[in-house]
Formats: sequence, structure tokens, C-alpha cells
Amino acid sequence: MFQRLDQVEGRLSELDQALMDPATTGNPSRLREISQERARLVPIIERFRELKQAEEDLAGARELLADPDMREMARAEVELLEQRVPELARALRLSLLPPDPYEGRDIILEIRAGTGGDEAALFAADLFRMYTRYAETRGWRVETLSTSEVTVGGASGRTAVGFREVIAQLHGDDAYGHLHWESGVHRVQRVPLTETQGRIHTSAATVAIMPVADEVEVDIADKDLRIDVYRSSGPGGQSVNTTDSAVRITHLPTGLVVTCQDEKSQHKNKAKALKVLAARLLERKQAEVDAAEAEERRAQIGSGDRSERIRTYNFPQNRLTDHRVGLTLYQLDRIMEGDLEPVVGALTAEFQARQLARMDEPQD
Repeated sequence: MFQRLDQVEGRLSELDQALMDPATTGNPSRLREISQERARLVPIIERFRELKQAEEDLAGARELLADPDMREMARAEVELLEQRVPELARALRLSLLPPDPYEGRDIILEIRAGTGGDEAALFAADLFRMYTRYAETRGWRVETLSTSEVTVGGASGRTAVGFREVIAQLHGDDAYGHLHWESGVHRVQRVPLTETQGRIHTSAATVAIMPVADEVEVDIADKDLRIDVYRSSGPGGQSVNTTDSAVRITHLPTGLVVTCQDEKSQHKNKAKALKVLAARLLERKQAEVDAAEAEERRAQIGSGDRSERIRTYNFPQNRLTDHRVGLTLYQLDRIMEGDLEPVVGALTAEFQARQLARMDEPQD
């Protein structure tokens, strides 16, 4: 660990020198990059100094235990510092973990109805509502990019709106860090709206979390795109349904297709579709890297593959189970209202524990 700290101090010195270089100050992009890296490294040094001070204070308090006049006060300080030092050491070790390359990004949230017909579409809508509520508690802004709705009639005459597909961008510096483990198959067990005999059905929806791509990460050439425009369908205002505002973009090299029809403006629909396409291309690029690093991939929490069942939502039992970390919570009603923090916290803690364990492994 101390060797890594020496490296941090050395890197911090390099960054300070770079910040004084006219070539850096004259390049806004480079200046922002260096400033962000420096902002990540400074707290590491501060935590290290705080830990060293606490260790020195603990040693001094233990020496005072031998003094009859100071023993009681020293004992209380020792008890406090013996709890504080391990906490600071763990915080320091966590700060030394390599940062995720997409940390601090906005994300593209993509939810699709899976097996289960109309009930799967209703569950997809419930998931979108859950993530939207959670985003509100975090202070993130949710921008809906594309929707494909379906109206479902219930056995009692009630109707509800579901999603065959819904795509949104979540704007927030910590959005990727909190939700990037949500990708996968989410299974629901409950009595559907259309059920007349009270039987529990099992349906599913797939969730994909994709970091918003920077221009330098994904190069989309105009010659690689086929762009079709057509008249929007489904709910919408008069101008939405009577003009050729909907856009379908096909990325010819990969065959990826993105459609967007929610906006009245063809230009806005095209911009949104290109944003989703860039995120999907970045996801594919990262998947290729992950496949090449399969051994390390297996040590992470799941693969992030949308074909992998990661979670079950059992409504009759008010139970949520995350199969990757063995987490079971009997507070599904609260979670569906956006109280996702217990789930996010458990996934983050498990991933950090595995990273720390790898950090302690002997280096070849």
C-alpha cells in the first residue's frame, strides 16, 4: 500500500507541474482532464496523513495508560482511536482502488419488456418508474429519449400503460457509479393485471446501463449510417403523427438500429438516436475488452450481460432477491418507490471487498 502511496505523491507532483505549463493552461480539455485527476488524488494524500496522525495519537494515548492521573482519560481516547484507525485504513485502501474509466458519466438507461407479454411491458414501466424515483432522490435529471408504449386492459376493466421499450438519459455525476450494476434480466413474480383467477405469473424485463460516450471514444462516420425518416405512430400530438419526424438510424458496420419518434422535430429525434447509438457502440466496444479479460471479469459482480438473470421481484412476499450477492430484502414496496440505496449499497460493498481482496494478493 505504501508503495502505491509513493506513486500517488509522485503523480500528484507531475500534475502540479503540468498545471503550470502554458501548454496545459491553453488547452481547456487537457486542463479539465488534469484537474479531475488531481481532484481524485488529493483526498488520498489527505486520508493518508489523517491515518498517520491517528496512529501517532493512539500510540501516545497508550503510553498515558501508565500514568495513574491520566489513565481514565487515556483509556477513553484509546477506545475511540482503536475504532477510528481501522476505519481510516479501510477508507484509504478504498481510495487506492483503480477508478472505473466511466466514473462520473451520465448514463443511458434502456429497459425492454422480455418474456411475459403485456405483463412484461407493465413491469418494464414499473422499473422505469423505480429508477426515475431513485434519480429524483439523488438529484439527477431524467431525460426520456425514446418510448414504445402499450395500453393493457385488466380483468376488472382497469387499464394501464406499459413499455415495450423505454430509453432515457440520467444526468448526474454519480449516476454511472450507482447504477452500472443494474444491467441484466430482472424477473417479476406477481398476479398480473389481466389475471382473472389470482394466479401468480413470472415475467421479465431487461435493463441495460450504458455510459454516455465521448466523441473521442466512438467514431461514427456519416458513410456508415443509413438514416430513414417516417411518420410517427402511437400516442402524440397532431404534428407528431402527421409529419415525417420519426428517425431510424442503422449503423451499417454492426447492424445496430436505433429509432426515435418522441419529439416533434426530426432534428431532435436524430440527435437523440445518435446519442443512443454511440452508447451502444461503446458498450459493444467494452464488451469486447471484457471478453479478452475473462478471468478478471469472472471476479466481478456478474457479467453485466443482459442475458443474465440478476434479480427477482416477488410481490406477494414483498421480497427482492439479488442473485449475484445473495441479497434478500423484504421491503419491495419501498424499493419500487425508489428506495434503491440498500441494494446499491450492498452491490458496491461486495464489489469493493472483492477489489480489496485482489489488491492483497501477491503480485507476480
